[in-house]
Amino acid sequence: MELPLIVGVDGSSSSLVAVDWAVDEAARHGLPLRLVYASLWERYEGVAPSGSAAEHPSEEVLADNIVGSAAERARRRNPEVKVSIEVVPEDAASALVLKGHNASALVTGSRGRGELTGLLLGSVSLAVASRAHCPVIVVRGDKAGLAGSHERILLGAGESATGGEAVRFAFREAEARGCTLDVVRAWRCPAHEAADHPLLAGDPAHYHEEQASAVLDALLHDPMADHPGVRVRRHTVEGPARKVLLHRSAAADLVIVGAHRRSGHLGLQLGRAGHTLLHHAACPVAIVPQRA
Repeated sequence: MELPLIVGVDGSSSSLVAVDWAVDEAARHGLPLRLVYASLWERYEGVAPSGSAAEHPSEEVLADNIVGSAAERARRRNPEVKVSIEVVPEDAASALVLKGHNASALVTGSRGRGELTGLLLGSVSLAVASRAHCPVIVVRGDKAGLAGSHERILLGAGESATGGEAVRFAFREAEARGCTLDVVRAWRCPAHEAADHPLLAGDPAHYHEEQASAVLDALLHDPMADHPGVRVRRHTVEGPARKVLLHRSAAADLVIVGAHRRSGHLGLQLGRAGHTLLHHAACPVAIVPQRA
């Protein structure tokens, strides 16, 4: 049985964009879609002034309306996708992270209902992307990136020991979409390196570019054999990974990076590139965890 694609919904315009994107993604992969609304409304039930409950719908009724409306929207977009709904009286970020243990991936919008004006990324989306143990896609970006019109997936290649899950996710995604997979490994030549170092003599930049190319060789060897139909373009680019990937996200339909999940660590577990992309990328961003 295929694990569902789970979408966090809250009635915001951002979450509705995420629902549309997730419907298309579920259809692409033949997955069921589950829409989840989570909120701690039970903590506040019964504390409103007398008579106000009759004047305003309770949070639970509002939640049912929001998730029901989102489900209707999903069914109209693609009637063939199996859609289910769930309302959970829990903290939204914690609930979604927990649901991620039985999901193929989690999908969120870039901002939630009631987020502060000008906020680059909603707190729930950031927490879920930082903590979940399944892939998390934050749906953001311009019209072209959201529509998938570039026909290109962008993968930021990490170290061979920590980026394997992200690479496999990227190949599956490119195969399902029938599009090109651009794999980018950023490299830098530290200014303080001594020119007389035995490995750097003559051309330090060439050495670092060769090292980046070797990382790509290790990462791509098996997935390319497993997915021979995927068109792969390799790039080794000088510069900070976050800036390189952010620039290239303008020509991608999805940018994918890995994240290292350390057991027992409760803080935000995102690299600098992932954090930058979640706030600024011109297309949806997938954070794919690699467990220690």
